[in-house]
Amino acid sequence: MGEVLALACDLIARPSVTPDDAGCQGLIAARLQAAGFSIEHLRFGEVDNLWATHGSGGPVLALLGHTDVVPPGPVDAWGSDPFVPEIRDGLLYGRGAADMKGSVAAFVVALERFVAAHPDHPGTVALLLTSDEEGDAIDGVRKVAEAFRERGQRIDWCVTGEPSSKETLGDLLRVGRRGTLSATLTVHGIQGHVAYPDKARNPIHLAMPALAALTARRWDDGYDSFPPTSLQVSNLHAGTGANNVIPGELQVLFNLRYNPHWRAEQLESECEAVLRAHGLDYAIRWHRGGEPFHTPEGPLREAARAVLTAFAGGAVPEESTGGGTSDARFIAPLGAQCIEVGPVNASIHKVDEHVRVADLERLPALYLALMEQLLPA
Repeated sequence: MGEVLALACDLIARPSVTPDDAGCQGLIAARLQAAGFSIEHLRFGEVDNLWATHGSGGPVLALLGHTDVVPPGPVDAWGSDPFVPEIRDGLLYGRGAADMKGSVAAFVVALERFVAAHPDHPGTVALLLTSDEEGDAIDGVRKVAEAFRERGQRIDWCVTGEPSSKETLGDLLRVGRRGTLSATLTVHGIQGHVAYPDKARNPIHLAMPALAALTARRWDDGYDSFPPTSLQVSNLHAGTGANNVIPGELQVLFNLRYNPHWRAEQLESECEAVLRAHGLDYAIRWHRGGEPFHTPEGPLREAARAVLTAFAGGAVPEESTGGGTSDARFIAPLGAQCIEVGPVNASIHKVDEHVRVADLERLPALYLALMEQLLPA
């Protein structure tokens, strides 16, 4: 068994359901310290974060990942125990195999190879890991970025190992992500009997025109490689369970995925203007999950494009800002250029999550090639 596969299996065997790291970062820290890295453990609340560095000064190239995983769901639905890694038909199965313990293992191996081959490399190479990417993302990279900002820690380039590929390793390069903004809206009415609507105020009826206006609005026409901003209602809840009672309150959950045309506070203001225009008696709680970011043409994109094209036998990767969010949204505001390169994402968060063993074994060389392009000896 090769070293990246062995490390990936060791990490998968640790049931690090968010925010529990289950010893993954300790294992990685010991390996990197033995390779000459300086190790810093940054624990905030119940979340473990690891910052491992080699070299000094700039430019600073950081590899970003997470050791936590989502819950496996019903274990008996899996073909094998989700926390007992198993190889079948050229695929490595286990929770986190693709998202993203495979990439984390490849990061570690690539970093070990890089500093062994280039002990006096220019600048700094670093690994940043958290155990709070799949959870609330409060005490993970968000909090680390705040600490970095306070102490003046620079990051010039950031490579996130999220499973970004579509069909084959390296066929897609993420060069940005949309922002995410969530709302919990409570619309107040007056409870009453359905036979006497004049004595009640139905919050469902009152809210429907406002929600229709928000969901029908075309917020923008997109931005560069970003799709148009989208508002989606994800949950509606009201009522006592009886069909003859007008509810006194309606709760609505909705989310906006937005491009760099907007900032969170602008969208909040626009949405609340619609609610007020419809005369709603409401309360709203906002959660800003992260602003959008976009990496323009420059050394990082050029290096990634060249490396991925070589790995794909000459096929130029698609460059995209699609998908959900990643922890790079907290690193980009530090002034870093950020990209995401990782394995195929077809099975992430699913039963029988897996990664191709052949892809996993190629990943360290891919990350190593990126490092050598950006920090040439």
